[in-house]
Amino acid sequence: MTDTDIKKGLAGVVVDHTAISKVNAETNSLLYRGYPVQELAANCSFEEVAYLLWNGELPAQDQLVVFTDTEKTCRELDPAVKAIIDALPAGTHPMDVCRTATSVLGARHQLAEDSSSEANLKKATDLWAAMPAVVAYDQRRRRGQAVVEPRDDLGYSANFLWMTFGEEPVEDVVQAFDVSMILYAEHSFNASTFTARVVTSTLSDLHSAVTGAIGALKGPLHGGANEAVMHTFDEIGIRQEESLEEAAARTKAWMEDALAQKKKVMGFGHRVYKHGDSRVPTMKAALDKMIAHYGRPEILGLYNGLERAMDEAKAINPNLDYATGPTYHLMGFDTLAFTPIFVASRITGWTAHIMEQAAANSLIRPLSAYNGQEQRSI
Repeated sequence: MTDTDIKKGLAGVVVDHTAISKVNAETNSLLYRGYPVQELAANCSFEEVAYLLWNGELPAQDQLVVFTDTEKTCRELDPAVKAIIDALPAGTHPMDVCRTATSVLGARHQLAEDSSSEANLKKATDLWAAMPAVVAYDQRRRRGQAVVEPRDDLGYSANFLWMTFGEEPVEDVVQAFDVSMILYAEHSFNASTFTARVVTSTLSDLHSAVTGAIGALKGPLHGGANEAVMHTFDEIGIRQEESLEEAAARTKAWMEDALAQKKKVMGFGHRVYKHGDSRVPTMKAALDKMIAHYGRPEILGLYNGLERAMDEAKAINPNLDYATGPTYHLMGFDTLAFTPIFVASRITGWTAHIMEQAAANSLIRPLSAYNGQEQRSI
């Protein structure tokens, strides 16, 4: 076998079919079950999108009522999970908190050893409903704040914000957050999703597969770009009294220095999209509304300045993380919470793939080309 026969990172290798999502090259649109994600974000709630990913079709009104009522009954933070989180050091990375909580929820689930399609759908729903409480409580405990109990009169995103901040969220903020959750929900065979499918292919359980996926998403080559965007903004310097022109000028100077030092600037480029990430315009519109809502034009100055500087220097377009990072910052989330929010959204896509893998399973077991010592004797 020659080096040209080896596909490092499985680049370009098609390993299976999926009916869950694809990027339509002709329209440059990400499709969930055939629907362009920008249309879903404009017309549907995150709950409807979760139902779509798991069931293949959007819900009728009566189906949506049953689905959302079920989710609302599973929102409360399990006392055992809270105890485990409290036992972790205060400086524990929030992604480790999510991973640990998922393991505990799986071990304690009443259907822990049942991997039937019905059980997996139940476990997926329960985990999706529970993760906002985990993410919200972890941020609050790092701030020295008490847990905020969920409310059953709020939708998924509104309740997520309520548990995090303890304040009634305004509708514009809820809508912007909901849009981000829809856009992050699914993206075909990315590293974390493929990890989940590999674990599932061994006939392991759903929570083990999601735990593995969280571990994969923690890696900076896959997740964390939305956090890195805010680190970049912080490094450039966020000055609230600054004009758009002043922010853009400083950003251009920062970019020139970063490129001279060969720094990697996160939030730009995507391995799948060749003509720009199709999700960006929808998320940028949500960011614009948050900038107006919070009266923070300097964020727009940094955003536009960095985007323009990258285009001039490298002709590389921003990806979804570039717009979500500052959006979550404006809402009040700690930067370390950004990727855990991604987890709460992507649970829907991961578990859709777990169920799809289980329904037509084949053990995923690639070969390797040995390049070590030939057989020898002691």
